[in-house]
Amino acid sequence: MATGTSLRRRITGRVADAGMTTAEYAIGTLAACGFAALLVTILRGSAVRALLTGIIERALALGG
Repeated sequence: MATGTSLRRRITGRVADAGMTTAEYAIGTLAACGFAALLVTILRGSAVRALLTGIIERALALGG
C-alpha cells in the first residue's frame, strides 16, 4: 500500500507530465505552422510556380 507522501509524488508527477505534454504539443504546433508559412512563401515564388506548372503540363500530356 502506498504511503501518503509517495501517493502525492505520483499524483504531482502526473500533473506535471500532463502540463509538459501540452507544452510540447503547443511547440510542435507552432513549429508546424512556421514550416507551413515558409512553404507557402517558397511556393508563391515565380521560379517554383513555373517548375510546378511544367511538371503538371508534362503529366497531363502523358495522360492525353
